[in-house]
Parts: sequence; C-alpha cells; structure tokens
Amino acid sequence: MALAFPESSGAAPYRDRHDAGRALAGLVAPHVAGRDAIVLALPRGGVPVAYEVARALGLPLDVLVVRKLGVPGQEEFAMGAVATGGVQVLDRRVVEALGVSDEDVELVVRRETAELRRRERDYRGERPPPAVAGRTVVLVDDGLATGASMRAAVRTLRRLRPARIVAATPVGAAERCAALRLDADEVICARMPARFRAVSQGYLDFDQVDDEEVRELLALSAQAAPA
Repeated sequence: MALAFPESSGAAPYRDRHDAGRALAGLVAPHVAGRDAIVLALPRGGVPVAYEVARALGLPLDVLVVRKLGVPGQEEFAMGAVATGGVQVLDRRVVEALGVSDEDVELVVRRETAELRRRERDYRGERPPPAVAGRTVVLVDDGLATGASMRAAVRTLRRLRPARIVAATPVGAAERCAALRLDADEVICARMPARFRAVSQGYLDFDQVDDEEVRELLALSAQAAPA
C-alpha cells in the first residue's frame, strides 16, 4: 500500500533539513515498527534528513548514491538520474522537449557516473554497501521535484531484494509523489504544496550540504547505532 500525507493548511516551512527529518520520523515510525529496517539517504541533501529519521527510530543509517542528470546549460533541471549498480533513469519527455542530443546525454551520463563513483569512495571508504536483502528500507531525500533520483534509487534497491521499500521525503510535488507509488511499496510525502515550485520553498535554511557534513553525520550515526 502506498501512502502520502498532504500539507497541513498554512504549514510553515521547515527550519532546516534536521527539523524536517525530525518531523518525517514520526510519519515513518508506524511503517518500520517491529521490522528489521535500515535508513538509506540520497546524498547529499538527504543525509541530514535521514540522520534525524535514523536517530529518532534507532535504526542504522547509510547512503545510496544517486546523481542527477542535469540538462546541459540548465544543470539544475533534471532529465534523469544514474545510481549505484549502473541503473539509469531518463525522462524522454524532457530530453525531447528541450532538444537534448543523444551525444549530450551520453556526455552527462559519463560525467555523473564518474562523480557517483568518487562519492561512493569518499563516503564509504572500504566499507561494503549495507545488506538490505529481506529488510525494510526507508529511502530518504530532502525533497521530491522531478522524482528521477528517487526512482533510480528504488530501481537500484529492487535488484538487492529488500522486503519493502518505503520512499520518504519532507516535501514534494503532488504528481511526482503519486507517480512514485508505481515504483516504491510505500510513499510518504509529508507535505505537498498546492503550488510547488522547488524543494527549497519547503525550507527556511536550504544551504548546500557538503561532503564533510555527509561524512560527519554517517560517522555520528555509526557511533550511536546499536550493536
């Protein structure tokens, strides 16, 4: 069953990603109670959110690296995503509407795949990827705009045979949250603004998360995780 939670009337923006994660944890809790579960964050913005979810629920935290494929010249506008394991999601409607050539798509895919591998080494070092087979996986990002990154992450996880995938985000576009129900077992969108413009509108502080903060939060979570 897939679920979504509409925005409360007049809901104020989250203070920051940590505030959003603490709010999201309460919605996630019923879906992991009594289950063998793990929280996986989409770096980098999803890590502070996921850190608070994992801390509140006493769950282990790790990352699933996904890279957005930005439209050449409009890099903030996603035309797809790539994820660990060679998974690629491409929004053909965007590619065709903006006239992006196959050659340009391939260049972006190669560049983002190289960055994906660098981040995996940087964040995880020599640690192997977490075991997710047979477990409930809570997949967290800081927002859902196009949904490409989250879809690529879900498709990557499917190959690893988890028991259930719960895609959770503090804020998202209603149509993208609904579309994600076709991929994830459950979808939790805490807020879906009627006039969604960008993920940043859901936050007062939406400063960029850097690699050092990602490493620090993963280390803190590992120290606090139960044996």
